[in-house]
Amino acid sequence: MTDALSFDITSADDVAANRDEVVAAVEAHAGPIARELAILQGGDYGQETFKTRRGTWTLKYEAGALQYLRFKGKSGGETYVVSTKQPPEPTALGTAMQDYPAFVEAYNEHVESLDGVLDDVPTAFPAVTTTEEIVAQRDQLVSTIREVADTMAGELNRFDGEYGTFTQRVGGTRWELKWDGPRASYLRVGGEGGIYLLSQYEPPAAPDVRELAGDFAAFVEAYNDYVDDLEADLATVSFDDAG
Repeated sequence: MTDALSFDITSADDVAANRDEVVAAVEAHAGPIARELAILQGGDYGQETFKTRRGTWTLKYEAGALQYLRFKGKSGGETYVVSTKQPPEPTALGTAMQDYPAFVEAYNEHVESLDGVLDDVPTAFPAVTTTEEIVAQRDQLVSTIREVADTMAGELNRFDGEYGTFTQRVGGTRWELKWDGPRASYLRVGGEGGIYLLSQYEPPAAPDVRELAGDFAAFVEAYNDYVDDLEADLATVSFDDAG
């Protein structure tokens, strides 16, 4: 049996420690750049790419903190100088770090190029027209429609059950009144996915009220015709021939 092989193995601890020291220094230095970019771009998440003579640097940030800093040389290959996954290979790190000052200079030039970009932007804007009167008119019309619809709901509740829907076509468009007890749950125009002229949630848009309010009278007339026809039908019922 041969003796165990005996060779000196050089430790990589010193190289790895030196690499980690460089990465930590870059992370500490580029971290403020990430925060400044987040402020500049107006969001907590994003990235920016900077071109240098030797390649391109891409800095990505999340929640305003440095996520990664990647160097891609013009000769090919890319190195994540800072990453949340694993540290870079020392030789590739050394190559990237030769260009790191150029990256910082490119970032500075980027920020300086934006200096004064908003100087000529006007800050005096036209007065905003209030919608108060329009909303008041809308609410008044909807209140009137609600009053009439509730009256119809109460009558429908009396002779057609506690819950139900009454539908009619006005000008080829489907109108549907749903009642729950003596009150209208909703008044919808246009079928499924249509416009709710009345609902339990929010008032309709003013343009919808303007467009549909005129046809509401025709819907009420259709309801009246429905009741008149029903009354006429019931009047013809005779029990004379009942056995």
